[in-house]
Amino acid sequence: MSGPKTLGDLAAAEQVRAPTISRLAAEMVRIGLIRRRADPGDGRVVRVEMTAKGRRVLGKGRELRIADIEGRVGRLDRAEVGALEKAVSIVEGMLRD
Repeated sequence: MSGPKTLGDLAAAEQVRAPTISRLAAEMVRIGLIRRRADPGDGRVVRVEMTAKGRRVLGKGRELRIADIEGRVGRLDRAEVGALEKAVSIVEGMLRD
């Protein structure tokens, strides 16, 4: 999460409905991962931003996911790695278009 976001921004990014993101955000506030802030330009708007604890948890989660993927790829044979490399190349090309 780069900078404060509205709950609507988060709901759109995560492709969930507003009530879902509201419940998730409330729990994340409760456990100290994010904090709510009033928007300086519009008092009706609330933005959320990560706390230092939230950034640590996010970083650790990324490390664990990367390690898991590395372990899984490491168990593939040469042909499977080649097929995976080709698939990644195709997806990257699709995303550039």
